[in-house]
Amino acid sequence: MSIEKVKAFFAAYGMEERVQEFDVSSATVELAAQALNCEPCRIAKTLSFLVNGAPILIVAAGDAKIDNPKYKARFGAKAKMLSPDEALTLIGHAVGGVCPFAVNEGVTVYLDESLRRFSTVFPACGSSNSAIELTPEELERFAAPADWVDVCKGWNEAETTV
Repeated sequence: MSIEKVKAFFAAYGMEERVQEFDVSSATVELAAQALNCEPCRIAKTLSFLVNGAPILIVAAGDAKIDNPKYKARFGAKAKMLSPDEALTLIGHAVGGVCPFAVNEGVTVYLDESLRRFSTVFPACGSSNSAIELTPEELERFAAPADWVDVCKGWNEAETTV
């Protein structure tokens, strides 16, 4: 089970107790924000794509949307999200719980600039009812991204900093 893989991942750092599990769904930005009692923009959603046949993850703020021209300029391809079946197979987590931790070999992770404006964010932990609160620096450490990218829109109009 994905949540168990993520807990084991964080146990290696003595942080498994920071993984939160809820009695309610946190499968969408809105549901996660309700479960955590926080603003939706602080949910660090993990989006899965296929670029030149290889799976990638982009972790972005809950209020950010993929900007197709920026995405194409950065990755040289049109943004094409994975289907739920592809996400489970290629990433190792089911949609609703996709996160950048304990992913399958060969998955490249990117963090979007939309996350940098927060003191902490809440990515999922491999299930549709889990999350962990991390600073952007902790997220960078544990997600081990290939790079920070600027491929989203909609968030910088909000001017929200928490």
